[in-house]
Amino acid sequence: METKESKLSFEAALSKLEAIVESMESGEVPLAELLAKFEEGNKLLKHCESRLKDAELKIEQLKKERDGVVFTKFETEREG
Repeated sequence: METKESKLSFEAALSKLEAIVESMESGEVPLAELLAKFEEGNKLLKHCESRLKDAELKIEQLKKERDGVVFTKFETEREG
């Protein structure tokens, strides 16, 4: 099941996460909305971490290929 976060680019997710943090730090957000923003921010953070990990794995694969050690095609869960 795809979430709306999984469709976001890393940059878009990071931008949304930064906006959430700024609004939470303002101190003007009601508690109920603060909790909802925290939950959304947590999902965005996990998405960003996943994208960064995928990029790290891809870089490692490219380094190994450059050094003459070739592995099979790199695929993430998001690829069709």
